[in-house]
Amino acid sequence: MDFEEIRSRAVAQWEALERSDKPCILVGAATCGRAAGASAAIEAIDNELRERDIEAIIIQVGCIGLCYAEPLVDIIKPGRPRICYGNVTPEIARALIEDYIVNDNPRPDLALGTLGKKSIVGIPRLFDLPMLKPQVRVALRNCGHIDPENIDHYIARRGYSGLVKALSMKPEGVIEEVTRSGLRGRGGAGFPTGRKWEFCRNSPGKERYLICNADEGDPGAFMDRSVLEGDPHTVLEGILIGAYAMGATQGYIYCRAEYPLALKRLNTALKQMEEYRILGDNILGSDFSFRIKVQEGAGAFVCGEETALMASIEGKRGMPRSRPPFPAVSGLWGQPTNINNVETWANVSAILERGGEWYAGYGTEGSKGTKTFALAGKVNRTGLIEVPMGITLRQIVYDIGGGIPKKKGFKAIQTGGPSGGVLPASLLDLPVDYESLDQAGAIMGSGGMIVMDEETCIVDIARYFLSFTQAESCGKCVPCRLGTKQMLDILDDISSGMSKMEDLDLLQGLAEDVKAGSLCALGGTAPNPVLTSLRYFRDEYEAHIKEQRCPAAVCQPLVSYYILPDKCQGCGICLRACPAEAIAGGKRMIHVIDQSKCIKCNVCLEVCPPRFSAVAKVSGEEIEVPQEPIPLKAD
Repeated sequence: MDFEEIRSRAVAQWEALERSDKPCILVGAATCGRAAGASAAIEAIDNELRERDIEAIIIQVGCIGLCYAEPLVDIIKPGRPRICYGNVTPEIARALIEDYIVNDNPRPDLALGTLGKKSIVGIPRLFDLPMLKPQVRVALRNCGHIDPENIDHYIARRGYSGLVKALSMKPEGVIEEVTRSGLRGRGGAGFPTGRKWEFCRNSPGKERYLICNADEGDPGAFMDRSVLEGDPHTVLEGILIGAYAMGATQGYIYCRAEYPLALKRLNTALKQMEEYRILGDNILGSDFSFRIKVQEGAGAFVCGEETALMASIEGKRGMPRSRPPFPAVSGLWGQPTNINNVETWANVSAILERGGEWYAGYGTEGSKGTKTFALAGKVNRTGLIEVPMGITLRQIVYDIGGGIPKKKGFKAIQTGGPSGGVLPASLLDLPVDYESLDQAGAIMGSGGMIVMDEETCIVDIARYFLSFTQAESCGKCVPCRLGTKQMLDILDDISSGMSKMEDLDLLQGLAEDVKAGSLCALGGTAPNPVLTSLRYFRDEYEAHIKEQRCPAAVCQPLVSYYILPDKCQGCGICLRACPAEAIAGGKRMIHVIDQSKCIKCNVCLEVCPPRFSAVAKVSGEEIEVPQEPIPLKAD
């Protein structure tokens, strides 16, 4: 069977699914959905359908990006638009079967929106919602819409059209098309993809290798995982196009073992490709042959660095090496090697299908196309987004993310994960592109974006991210191994109130030396949170040192807890919960905290009933309270 026959059959099956006289139920069953309870929702739907003797089609799809509303369940009744429901518990799932599928009540009160040309009164269109309207889906175009374990679904939505087109072109023409698109590496460095491919193609060698870097390890980042779980074929198609363009015959997908669902769906996709002769010898009847092996990583963050990654594939300890030579000249086993990350490959397939000029129509002059971000932290609508380059931070945080929970103030945003920069509210109108972020001292990174509110301590945030990169340092070079440790020691002292003003200059100097002298990008970018926080939030560092005060009351050594005598009701809840027995008081008596015994665990604040709010958490000040328990005043 040739590819046109495969495509015709896949399209016919897809159209039959859309015209089916049975209800179709799609459940977001990526890792985020499962963590929120999607499996329980699926079980409830199965049981309810069985009990009511209703025939329906259930499809597990990937993440559409609305992680704040998971689990997501979409229902398509014959002749009706697709309706997306959010926060679906097993109870709600059963109610939707009864109310909508049986009794034809679409439950607008539970619906997020509709998809497709048709609409229902009282339910908005899903992609008109504030979180989705500004987005442009390229890498994520199929996520949430297809069964990621069914290759026919991908093919029916023009999957592998880009590969077919590429095979009809000369390899040099494919590289020209990618260059014309302006695509830059989405793994963080932002190197022009077309130029990188050209270097690899023109490098002499017996064999060329191609690698997909899926070793996503940034705290708060889940872009690559979501793409692999929701649409693995778009990545695999991009890899095949790149292999043809560069003349490679062997590829590796380096994916961490902590992503079991992504690995399962990747391996399923590879088997299906082999069955359809889209992978292996003489792909789609051409002279092009290529094979892909999935390599599981053990979770070392440093293996996201390309030379450490290649060492790991070769069976060595994952440690970076100096460059040059660059991988395009001498990479895996000394042969020319090209490495791009998951999102880069996912864009390639769309670029070849629709053309480089189409892709270059999005973004800015220097940063073309779209970028996915994992929007997390103190923001109302967390999730996976894909936006045109050049959008501002304010649009992402407020228009897409819905602002800060509980109407608290925005304080900062961390872009680029632990190697990125902490940017203040004054830069909310900064365009999100490679050049603008670099000038602000931050980086694009792979796409982690963490929002912080007014209750966040910037010193503590810098300490957290530096503790991560310090722990993940391979230890090969002195600046990273010892420099990050000394920087972390200084930050520990500052957050504990045991530092002096001269330490800030030492911290600044150390950060600059580590940035300049480290062997690889992990060490070179590790100081970014420190450098940007010193640049934009120096007053907060000074408050810790000069005033022994944490403005956000986060750093525990600088925090004290008091029971407010005018609010204490003598209920004894905090006394019973205190693990250090630091609280004294009897029934109908004002309780007191012995500061010498208090371990600052925050339990008293957590258990005090909100209607009383009798526990105060302060930093840099003392509150006048009784030293011993005293009786409450009579009402």
